[in-house]
Amino acid sequence: MEALSATVPQDVDRALTSMTSLEAEAVIVAHRGVATAVRSREEWFSSDMYSAASTGPWISLAPHDVQSKGPAASSWVPSEDPLLPLDGLKVLDLTRVIAGPTATRLLGALGADVLRIDPPFLPELPEAFIDAGFDKRSAEADFRNTGDLAAIHGLVSSADVVITGYRNGVLERFGLGQDALLVARPDLVVVTLSAWGSSGPWRERRGFDSLVQAACGIAVSYGQHGDDGWKPGALPVQALDHATGYGLAAAVLTLLAGRVRTGAGGSATLSLARTAEELFSLPSSHHGIPATPLPEPEYIVADSPYGQLRFVGPPLSVDGTPLSYRQPPVRYGSSTPTWQ
Repeated sequence: MEALSATVPQDVDRALTSMTSLEAEAVIVAHRGVATAVRSREEWFSSDMYSAASTGPWISLAPHDVQSKGPAASSWVPSEDPLLPLDGLKVLDLTRVIAGPTATRLLGALGADVLRIDPPFLPELPEAFIDAGFDKRSAEADFRNTGDLAAIHGLVSSADVVITGYRNGVLERFGLGQDALLVARPDLVVVTLSAWGSSGPWRERRGFDSLVQAACGIAVSYGQHGDDGWKPGALPVQALDHATGYGLAAAVLTLLAGRVRTGAGGSATLSLARTAEELFSLPSSHHGIPATPLPEPEYIVADSPYGQLRFVGPPLSVDGTPLSYRQPPVRYGSSTPTWQ
């Protein structure tokens, strides 16, 4: 409203129809809003952000040099239980919505002690929280509060893994940025997610899956003409979120394997924008190979604090035995900020 000098909703409509989509994007972002213009692939190619979003590996891994590590703060070793290899692993989850929580849900299914921290002034979407809430606990902390921030740093001091999903630059001012964490704990595994990546002119912009789809050309590719004209579309699921989430989990496992061998931790970074480019790079056809329908998923029913849930299990199996969730989602913010 402020960005468009609007006082009532009707003013927003009038303001937007008086400017181009790029002008609207610029003014809203300048006022710390969240917006992006719907671009075609060609328009995305010519944007200032495309080069940064399309270069480098999908998962940028940076293992620590074994000679740079300090004394280990954790004595965790993998479990011999093939279905729970991460039993006892302490994972601090500083992520929200879909991508990061998808990663930590899988780590929890593999046995990790996952503790998710959310700010008390920004409640999560209930459906997203429940869907990604299996096998983890949920606590609230306001990093602006000295006591809460000290508690988080206390958790970091004995954690094995920290996964963050905040906009670039936000956690740094609380001493929770990737570099600061690794200086304090060279044996720590730190994996970072953002919408637009850690380089390029949009690196500190807010963003989420649907906005990235709009910016990079996906929304145009899935756009449709209807009775009221053409409208941009979207992928059938939040594919950028889910793909990035499983990429985050893969990065954690890769760095943990290195830590088991050397004792040194490391870092990884992923972004939704880079995931979009990775998906665009995949073959666009199967060259005449008929598509095979996916089997109907096996649904599981379980009781939870939110009532009876109907869901599918984790997408992994070990020697033919599917993984399963051990605990349903807890109430949002109901856990104490301590390790089990």
